[in-house]
Amino acid sequence: MRLKSLCAAMLLAGVCVNAFAQTSVDPHATETKEQRDARMKWWREARFGMFIHWGSYSVPGGIYDGKPIESAGEWIMRTANIPVDYYAAYAKRFNPQKFNANEWVAYAKAAGMKYIVMTAKHHEGFAMYPSKVDSYNIYDQTEFKRDPVGEMTLACRKAGIKFGVYYSQNLDWHHPGGGTAGPSWDPKQKGSFHDYVMKVSAPQVHELLTIYKPAVLWWDINANFTPDEVRALTADFANVPKLIANNRLGGGVPGDTETPEQFIPATGYKGRDWETCMTMNDTWGFKSTDMNFKSTSSLVRNLVDIASKGGNYLLNVGPTSEGLIPSIEVERLAEMGKWMAKNGRSIYATTASPYRKLPFDGRATVKGHSLFLNVFDWPAGGLVVPGLQTPVVSAQTVVGGQRLAVRKLSDGSLTIERPTVIDMISTAIELKLVAVPVVSEPEPQLLPKADGSYELIANEAVIDGGSLLLEGGDRGNLGYWVNASDKAYWTVTTVGTTAKSYEATLEYACEPGSEGSTFVVKVDGVTTRVTGRIEKTAGWQSYTKVLLEGQLTLTKGKHKVEVVPITKPALAVMNLRTLYLRPATR
Repeated sequence: MRLKSLCAAMLLAGVCVNAFAQTSVDPHATETKEQRDARMKWWREARFGMFIHWGSYSVPGGIYDGKPIESAGEWIMRTANIPVDYYAAYAKRFNPQKFNANEWVAYAKAAGMKYIVMTAKHHEGFAMYPSKVDSYNIYDQTEFKRDPVGEMTLACRKAGIKFGVYYSQNLDWHHPGGGTAGPSWDPKQKGSFHDYVMKVSAPQVHELLTIYKPAVLWWDINANFTPDEVRALTADFANVPKLIANNRLGGGVPGDTETPEQFIPATGYKGRDWETCMTMNDTWGFKSTDMNFKSTSSLVRNLVDIASKGGNYLLNVGPTSEGLIPSIEVERLAEMGKWMAKNGRSIYATTASPYRKLPFDGRATVKGHSLFLNVFDWPAGGLVVPGLQTPVVSAQTVVGGQRLAVRKLSDGSLTIERPTVIDMISTAIELKLVAVPVVSEPEPQLLPKADGSYELIANEAVIDGGSLLLEGGDRGNLGYWVNASDKAYWTVTTVGTTAKSYEATLEYACEPGSEGSTFVVKVDGVTTRVTGRIEKTAGWQSYTKVLLEGQLTLTKGKHKVEVVPITKPALAVMNLRTLYLRPATR
């Protein structure tokens, strides 16, 4: 569980974040599946969008009092505890005369992006449009005297791209009563949160929805809103019936999309639309010292990976105070666009891979009767596609349409001929089938190591539940365990003729404040004596190994080994990386 996505995770499985959540105030609560599918159709087909973090924080550009800050550029006011009036002076210096909405939209379109989400107001409280609700905005506080949100709206419509707005409805470090993400640092921030919501936040959302009619409303940092506050914030949803809003509002509203931040969930989100938002470097808002940019290959492969799991990729740019998207970001977008112009058919309007894991370095997507394979590195021993039950009509490269020979092996696997031209980023291949692809994929079976022990790692677990998911990394971890009914299991194969006893060691992490969950290990559905209680570690990414109480017995053959929560008193059970089983010595 990532700290930045902690609040979103609380909504992931319908977990109530306040005492009022039992009274539904979800503006889409009565929507039918057919209505939802129609509303979400364009978004599900888009797969690729641009995030724009732009505000007065671009003026300091990550530098305060002559020193670079450690956090992302848009958090500089909070990180450095800059006084309200001092920080407001940055707005007076904000004059982005080089801003050109048509140019920005052209960058997105050339990259293959189908929608744009732009910050209308971030946590600094500065509105990027001429708000009538409050004068702390780009029109009233600067010499610019223009409306960037309005200009982007028109430019997107002209280019045939959907436009959305980001709005920080909870955190606001400028206005009295706004959330501060911790203790306030300036007396001017003191005030009533309810008054802030009803007099600033909700009225500004009203402006955005009625004036610009965005396709997407991207909330950020959910809060314990009361039903009245939620109704005020969503009052205009009925007037924008096709609006798509994410899961970061709060107040018990699940939203339309999950929002993993800066990572790709290894298993996607079962039954939920989702979108990974990610930076090109390490910051959202412009930061002059951050040159740690991802390669074009990494960015394209991220997009392919996300599409293969049924998600969208919302890739961020952080414009400067002059109104320019940094040249290196423009270059990355153009390079991604070159790949997408040729291979986009394997990404747009596709659905998730039918495979849990492919035996080669690549990903799969599905569109109708076509199975697309994006091969990152062509295997030296040839490309093998296992378990495909649907007959293949033809195989060809997406680029150039080269027909490739397909041969069926004795075990039912397919081998595919190596194309003449290999794309160094990803080679896309289309398998045309007689019907929708059906895959028979056996569950991974784990054999003992030389010393008779087992390492049951997260990457090889089978997840049973709607919230628990596999997060990235070499070994991965099972995170977002916010639903106590979710569980994970492994299929292990034992050798020898006699039953053996094993002791278990758990490798896990748990954020302070979320400790206290209890669990049991089951074998073939039967409760064993192996139990445990999760204690806190330094954080969700701080792992420890603990020898568990009790032992379990495995006879010869295959066994299903499960980790099953019993109680979950706080936010989540744990982040589970590995369950070790070693022959008992006690």
